Amino acid sequence: MKRDELGDLVAFLAVYEERSFTRAAARLGTSQSALSHTVKRLESRLALRLLSRTTRNVAPTEAGEKLAEALRPALDDIEARLGSLAALRERPAGNIRITSSRDAARQILFPKVCELMREHPDINVEIAVDHRFTDIVAERFDAGVRLGESVEKDMIALRIGPDMRMLVVGSPAFLAAHGRPGTPADLTRQNCINLRLATLGGLYAWELGRDDRAMNVKVAGQFTCNDPEMIIEAALAGLGLCCLPDQHLKPWIDSGELIPVLEDWCPSFPGYHLYYPSRLQASPAFALLLAKLRWRG
Repeated sequence: MKRDELGDLVAFLAVYEERSFTRAAARLGTSQSALSHTVKRLESRLALRLLSRTTRNVAPTEAGEKLAEALRPALDDIEARLGSLAALRERPAGNIRITSSRDAARQILFPKVCELMREHPDINVEIAVDHRFTDIVAERFDAGVRLGESVEKDMIALRIGPDMRMLVVGSPAFLAAHGRPGTPADLTRQNCINLRLATLGGLYAWELGRDDRAMNVKVAGQFTCNDPEMIIEAALAGLGLCCLPDQHLKPWIDSGELIPVLEDWCPSFPGYHLYYPSRLQASPAFALLLAKLRWRG
């Protein structure tokens, strides 16, 4: 392939992604007329119409869609390989974008990222806090953070934190007044604090189990919230039992302000993992991030 042919493909992809010759020209630092000429030249060479143009809209044809689907992964791979050339520099550099839940970002990512940026001033990191299951390839993230059991099979997963447990806890005053549940079935007769899931909008069914017997318990009570910190405040105020990750509850359990119950029914599960595409060519900056985050507990 000649150099100008690769440039034509890049120009086409910019118009495809922007759906506008004007925006694509601004992105590429060229004129709209020059960009239009480039795309017409590519269409002429391929003997295919790639874009349908009107005065208000630019839309891909079927051929244009197929070409764009083939181009984006190929150009991403070229970009990643060019980024790996940074290994030839004395100081690792580059940009890293990560999507993560708020809890993982605060407890694990941010402290390690701060260390990384202090040690390597030419490395820039963006953390996007989002509770959605983000498609990191489609949204151009280098990596994401998710619980280990939720990582897709076509991703490489790196453990960055310990195993976790969902613990059921209540205040001493609440337990004194209402008694301690002995089995998960007792929870149906207790005032429980419901967690509204940020991702799906439904109520979290408490995941309990023992001796290879797993169950999801739907609880009821006066108070429901989508914020774990407020749920803890409600439990401390004696409004009911709550079920949250042990890492959230540890300070109040250690102080005796919240008391675990049904501990035999609270199994552990894989904690947070950093995941990224298996085809990613890791840059020196990303390799340093992996080394910094790797769990060694």
